[in-house]
Amino acid sequence: MKKESLPEKLFFFAAAGSAIATLSVFVFMLFLGLPLMLEGRFMELFTSPWSPDQGLYGIRAMIAGSLVISVTSLILAFPLSLGCSILIVVLSPRGMGRVLRSTVQFMTGIPTVVYGFVGIFLLVPIIRNLFQYGSGMSILTASLLLGILVTPTMVLVFSDSFQQVPESYLAAARALGGTPLQNFFNVILPCAWRGIVAGVILATGRAMGDTMISLMVAGNSIGLPRSLLDSGRTLTAHIGLVMAADFESLEFKSLFACGIILYLFTSIMAIAARSLYSLKGPGISR
Repeated sequence: MKKESLPEKLFFFAAAGSAIATLSVFVFMLFLGLPLMLEGRFMELFTSPWSPDQGLYGIRAMIAGSLVISVTSLILAFPLSLGCSILIVVLSPRGMGRVLRSTVQFMTGIPTVVYGFVGIFLLVPIIRNLFQYGSGMSILTASLLLGILVTPTMVLVFSDSFQQVPESYLAAARALGGTPLQNFFNVILPCAWRGIVAGVILATGRAMGDTMISLMVAGNSIGLPRSLLDSGRTLTAHIGLVMAADFESLEFKSLFACGIILYLFTSIMAIAARSLYSLKGPGISR
């Protein structure tokens, strides 16, 4: 019992330390952003534009940019991710499936700045010449690159969910003469839907939290985007671009409001993904 209790205690302290560190970051941002709320100017962040020369530090354009780029990237990446997962788990021979999965795993280790660098010299000119509009640094460009970035995350989560479907279910479906695609839509998909939703949620959190791609290829416009070909700026890129030397300025305090919004959003995404596995209903029991 003593040998078992020591590892349990170590794991408990490790988990508690991680939770305390995470909460400390949130408390730190809340503490530095609290004066902005006490001054009654917190709502101005969501109603006014970003114009430091006029004393306006609104971040509504950055919130809109983050949402539009993230949602567009997920719309572009989801069909590709689902198709790759089906190819890896359902349609490919086992050896080929392992090779494809290893390739996707390798993509997760590529630094984000490499995607951004390739986007500047390859994708930006293509978008500029194709649409003959703007500089090519746009929401569409950032969304395409961000979709490539989050695709491996969804592919791996989807594939793991598909592979956890009990073999007895698949054997019964094959015995009834079902094709691989019929087995997928009638057996695998109903059992693995939680994993699909969880993969989308995790990819959304990563898309919202990325900095380099939006910083390098989105154009960093401080105006509200009206189309996918317009430039935009995300909350993460805004934090990276704004250099506030005066700690007492509203400009500096607004950065912590951006951090609080990002923190809450990613936390909600993580909690939602975790909660899916505790739901009762059709799916793989855990």
